Amino acid sequence: MIALVILASTSNLRNSTTLQGVMHTVCGVWGERITSLITALYCFGTCLTFLIIIGDQFDRAFDSLIGPDFCKTWFLNRNFIMPVTSVLLILPLCFTSKIDFLKYASVMGVFTILYIVIIIISQYFSGNYKPGEIKTKPDNILDIFNVIPVICFGYQCHVSVIPIYSCMKHRNLKHFTIASSTAITACVFVYTGAATFGYLTFGSNVSNDILENYSASNPWVLIALISMALKTYTTYPILLFCGREAISTIIKDLFVTEETRTKEKFRRYIIAIVWFALSVVLAAKIPDIGFVINIIGSLAAVFIFILPGICLLQSTLMLDPGLVKLEAKLKIGLATVFLILGSFLFGVVLTQGVERDMTSSGSKSLLCVP
Repeated sequence: MIALVILASTSNLRNSTTLQGVMHTVCGVWGERITSLITALYCFGTCLTFLIIIGDQFDRAFDSLIGPDFCKTWFLNRNFIMPVTSVLLILPLCFTSKIDFLKYASVMGVFTILYIVIIIISQYFSGNYKPGEIKTKPDNILDIFNVIPVICFGYQCHVSVIPIYSCMKHRNLKHFTIASSTAITACVFVYTGAATFGYLTFGSNVSNDILENYSASNPWVLIALISMALKTYTTYPILLFCGREAISTIIKDLFVTEETRTKEKFRRYIIAIVWFALSVVLAAKIPDIGFVINIIGSLAAVFIFILPGICLLQSTLMLDPGLVKLEAKLKIGLATVFLILGSFLFGVVLTQGVERDMTSSGSKSLLCVP
C-alpha cells in the first residue's frame, strides 16, 4: 500500500500516465528505458502464466467429463482450444488506447474470484478429500523465501496502477488511497481464505493451480473452472496494455521521428498482435506455471520495493535537496529500507527460483500427450 501511494504521488509531479513515465520524472530517460524493458518482460511473463492457467482449466474440465485421453481429439487438445478461444475472447480487447475500457470486463473477474474462493472453502467442509502432509513450519528458515515469488506475483499491481490512476474521475491521492486500500484488503481476505482452506484440504498434494485438484464432474467445480478461464481472459489484456505501452515507449524513444509519433494506432496494433501470438506459442510449450512464477516473482519484487524506493528517494531530494525538514529525512530513511529490502528479495528469489528449476523437473499440468 505504501508503495502504491508513493507511485501515485510521484506521478502527480508531471501527471504521468505510465510507470515508465513516472521513472522518467525521477531518473531521466535511462530510468524510463530500463523500467520499460523490465515492465515488458514482467507483463509478458504474466500473460504467459494466464494462458497456461486457461489451458489448465480446459484440461481439468475435459479430463473429468470425457476421460484422460481427451486431448487425442484434436479440437479438445489445449494446443487448439487455448489459442482459438484466446483469439475470440482476448485479442479484441488488446487494441484499446486507454486502460479504463477494460473496467467492464474486469467486474466479472472480481465476482469470479469470489465464487472460486467460496467453492474452495465449501469443498473443505463438504468434500471427501484425504490431505497429504500438512506442514506448519519450514524445514529450513531460508525456505520462507520460496513463497515470496507467489506473494509478490499475487499482490503486484504496481505496473498497472499508474495507467489506472490516470483514468480516475477524481485523480487525487485521497480517492486513490481509498480505492487501492479497499482492493488490497479484499485481496488479503480472498487470498488468505483460498490458500488456507485449499492447503488444509489437500496438504502436500495441492497443485500449483489448486483447481486441478478438484474433479470437474462436480457441476459447481465445473462452473469454477470455466469461470476461472473467463476471468483470466479478462485480465490478460490489462497486462498486455502495460507491456504494449512499455514497448511503445522504447520504440518512440529510440526511433523518434514525426512518422513514429503519428502512427501510434498502427504501432499499437502491431505490438499487440506480435505479443499475443508469441505468448500463445510459448504457453503451448511451457505447461507449468510454477516455472514462470519463479522467474517473474523476482521482478515483482522490483516493482513493489525497488522502483517505489527510487521514486521516494528522488522525489524527496527534488522537493527538499538539503533535507531540512524532518519529514524529508524520514522519507529518505523509508526509501533506503525499500531499496535494501527489494534488492535482497530480488537476489534471493531469483537465485532460488533458478536453482529449483534446474534441479527439479516440476509438476506438469498437461494431462496427456496426443
